[in-house]
Amino acid sequence: MPDDMRPAATFDARLDALAMLAVRVGLNLREGQEVVMTAPLEAMPLVRRIAEHAYKAGATLVTPLIGDDEVALARYRHARDDAFDVAPGWLFNAMAEAFRGGAARLAVVGEDPTLLSAQDPAKVARANKARSIAYRPALELITGFAINWNLVPAATPGWARQVFPGLPDDQAVAKLWDAIFAACRADVADPVAEWARHNATLHARTAFLNGKDYAALHFRGPGTDLRVGLADGHLWSGGAEAAKNGIVCNPNIPTEEVFTTPHKDRVEGVVRSTKPLAYQGTLIEDIAVRFEGGRIVEANASKGAEVLRKVLATDEGAARLGEVALVPHSSPISKSGLLFRNTLFDENAASHIALGQAYTTCLRDSAGVPMEELAKRGANASLIHIDWMIGSGEVDLDGITQSGAVEPLMRRGEFVAGPV
Repeated sequence: MPDDMRPAATFDARLDALAMLAVRVGLNLREGQEVVMTAPLEAMPLVRRIAEHAYKAGATLVTPLIGDDEVALARYRHARDDAFDVAPGWLFNAMAEAFRGGAARLAVVGEDPTLLSAQDPAKVARANKARSIAYRPALELITGFAINWNLVPAATPGWARQVFPGLPDDQAVAKLWDAIFAACRADVADPVAEWARHNATLHARTAFLNGKDYAALHFRGPGTDLRVGLADGHLWSGGAEAAKNGIVCNPNIPTEEVFTTPHKDRVEGVVRSTKPLAYQGTLIEDIAVRFEGGRIVEANASKGAEVLRKVLATDEGAARLGEVALVPHSSPISKSGLLFRNTLFDENAASHIALGQAYTTCLRDSAGVPMEELAKRGANASLIHIDWMIGSGEVDLDGITQSGAVEPLMRRGEFVAGPV
């Protein structure tokens, strides 16, 4: 085994490596930047390590905003009815102001994916909609890639119980940490070099797809026969990319995807999810939808269907696509055999689509162009951006050229064209 692929010896060494990756590879933090960080309470050991590495990299201020599951549940148990239409707009406006002032955004994720599954779906949907509206000023800066930002995971008891049911909490958390370190490439002797190699692979794949300039993608599999038209002048992205502030960052750790912007009006057919969707504390399983003219006109799920339908009714763009992403079935996260019930992981185990807001950076010459003009090229606008998985070892994918020719792109979930 090469020296830079040997596993780190201790938990502390791997935790420190993950924190270092979040700062040096995820954010690529520049001297003089502030960091606005959100995290669950149980992730504090990682939060503290990240703060250390951020200050060593020259951060002027690290501001952590900490969430707590019990506080979140107290709202549903005791708050009056109109409380579910309220969100901290003052906080999100302040975050947006920090980003406009040059701050980097780092989110440590690890929430219990089923935290709100026993709560009133109508209240959950109202609270999510209020939050989406209030968060819009900050979200637009993130989806527009105005800043360097990063999501990184932390194992928590609530999440670990979902991934490893039946184990005592301490064992489940330990096993989840092991899986996180492996997926994030934090358990090797030189994680930065390993991420450089991985980014090179993803960049080669995006270069191939950009050269092809497909008009559409056609997914076929059990319960799926979906044609996704691509936006006019779309660009594929993946791995490390330059934000508009000039900083090259890796928004997601881990990441295995290459992604682009679909055309909001050119999606037709049916598609079935291949993994559950964990959304704001609700688990939505066995999603099956039908698209006409780019819009979902039928939607069902075996679990969480009511929440799904309310999400789709958030606004005009919520039932249309803002992203399509390709991930080989042999990705390390998929090969782990684990269902993480966490979108950051599960989206990197399978090809996926996203409802809602488009990443406008995945359009050529989009800088400074009003959203109304980008919409004419197919970019979707919405308060939400929710990824859900449609790929598996049973799903095939063809690229449809601008002339209408059909080219095999993936078979049984694996690339058969371009860098494989």
